[in-house]
Amino acid sequence: MKKADRAAFMGKLRDRFPNPESELAFTTPFELLVAVMLSAQATDKGVNIATAKLFPVANTPEAMVELGVEGLIPYVKTLNLFRTKAKHIVEASRILIEKHGGEVPRDFAALVALPGVGRKTANVVLNVAFGMPTIAVDTHIFRVCNRTGFARGKTPDEVEAKLLKIVPEEFRLNAHHWLLLFGRYCCKARNPECEGCPVSAFCSAPEKKARLKAVEIGRPGEDAAAAAKPKATRKRAAKPATKA
Repeated sequence: MKKADRAAFMGKLRDRFPNPESELAFTTPFELLVAVMLSAQATDKGVNIATAKLFPVANTPEAMVELGVEGLIPYVKTLNLFRTKAKHIVEASRILIEKHGGEVPRDFAALVALPGVGRKTANVVLNVAFGMPTIAVDTHIFRVCNRTGFARGKTPDEVEAKLLKIVPEEFRLNAHHWLLLFGRYCCKARNPECEGCPVSAFCSAPEKKARLKAVEIGRPGEDAAAAAKPKATRKRAAKPATKA
């Protein structure tokens, strides 16, 4: 994507999602930290259902340590990797008490030092809880940036580094939300809604051509992502030689 188009690209996403916010339910930085830790390989809706029962019982590091791993598991057992997540949350809570006075630190290095907290989780907490212009890269953002050509990279870390360089400053605070919501509700992995895409003019992805063709012929339910992949050429098996 051309450098001159970057601001226009982000501006279109801002217009589409003018008041972006996290879809995870939380009231404190610690609740957000726990919710994001639980969200790995899980939907925000599923996490919110679990935390609606959990947070009234334990929404501080002290209460979480008192609850313990076995006490926490019944609240999160509906989520993928719940045992590992429960262990990480309780251990992270203990570290917050011992090293940070029971508060969630506003420091990237301190956050990623917690068990179960990677770059994405740390960046979400810093951005959403503390208003820092960090950009977390999840599967939606990784897909959007590579598919549209806005910020291509082979890994989420590469995409994050590129976004921090190319996203104009005026958009940086909410860039994470705009890109995520766009990927979740429009530029979806399967059947991206290219016909109503706010940034279609900047995108040359094969999926767009496949989707628009499917819409044109009245079959929008086709998997545009699959249709956009080049078809493998089949080699015809050689016939066995016949005896003279």
